[in-house]
Amino acid sequence: MERQEIETGFQVRFSGIPRCFRAPGRVNLIGEHTDYNEGFVFPMALDFATTVAVGPRADRQVRVWSESIQELFAFSLDRNEVKRNHWSDYIAGVARMLELEGFRLPGADLYVESTVPVGAGLSSSAALEISSALALLSTVAGGPELAGRDLARLGQRAENRFVGMNCGIMDQFVSVHGRENHALLLDCRSLDFRHVPLPADQAQVVVCNTMLKHELGASAYNQRRTECEEGVRLLGRVFPGIRALRDLSPAQFAQAEAALPEIVRKRCRHVILENQRVLDSLAALEAGDVPCFGVLMNASHESLRLDYEVSCRELDLMVESARELPGCLGARMTGGGFGGCTVNLVRVSQTEAFCREIAAAYRARTGIEPRVYVSRPARGAHEMLR
Repeated sequence: MERQEIETGFQVRFSGIPRCFRAPGRVNLIGEHTDYNEGFVFPMALDFATTVAVGPRADRQVRVWSESIQELFAFSLDRNEVKRNHWSDYIAGVARMLELEGFRLPGADLYVESTVPVGAGLSSSAALEISSALALLSTVAGGPELAGRDLARLGQRAENRFVGMNCGIMDQFVSVHGRENHALLLDCRSLDFRHVPLPADQAQVVVCNTMLKHELGASAYNQRRTECEEGVRLLGRVFPGIRALRDLSPAQFAQAEAALPEIVRKRCRHVILENQRVLDSLAALEAGDVPCFGVLMNASHESLRLDYEVSCRELDLMVESARELPGCLGARMTGGGFGGCTVNLVRVSQTEAFCREIAAAYRARTGIEPRVYVSRPARGAHEMLR
């Protein structure tokens, strides 16, 4: 939606002239489940985004209207809000974290509109966290700002400490720092990053939604994290001083993997080799070798399917169908897993046919009508000016 439409929607529900803030979702090109292991990721911001229009209040009440859900929710900043397992948890969590940072919020009316598919693994939660954080922060007297890294960390804390999802920082970070026509290589330990141009003249990014809702929840995600932490503990007996799986090279892991329990060994193998695939992907793109990048994407999916065990029948069928089509250089699941989307690298000249044929192939194999999106790397979080 354009800013004028957002402003009009706000005025229908509330009153006054709001400020409007936009934050994108993301698709991760490669580097899955490495972020909370202090590793490397390679996402890009999407042109799907969440926009929050905001007007200040004086009564410490926060009223939130979700346009997509058609629901109004309210909470008080003077009460100790608790998790409700509701979409508003992300906003309440952000408000709590801002107050803990010392920002005295005056209360606000928020109008939320989003084009990020929910439950598809495209970070609708991070887009909501970052856009609402900017909106709430704008109501504070004196016009304070948070640096980009601090804003991303605040969104992550809201999800970790309030919502209860023990996620890494990738989603919030790329929602803040995305750049048009670029992917983002992020070191999740140091938070050093660089923008990497994507060869739009050679290949396009196609996102395929399986329409199987991404039900990651706390259980499976947090279990994988626990298994990785156990791997670090056991591998630390061989390599003293390591603090995360990113500290081990593939060669070092090969020396010590036999001592690990099978499940832990598989989880660690995925993370360690996936980190290397991210670095190899960067080298391939810098060398102009787009097909090599596609091969690495394919290897990533097999690792997620067999070692990390976060794929599912629908994701595998979507990936298999994509790889059978002309012009597909690489295909993999993206996001936490257990449903959601695949990301595909497709030659520009064959993108239109690919989109049509992948939808037909998936429909024939599952009976489900998918959604297929061609997306360019988008700008990160910002205020939409009048």
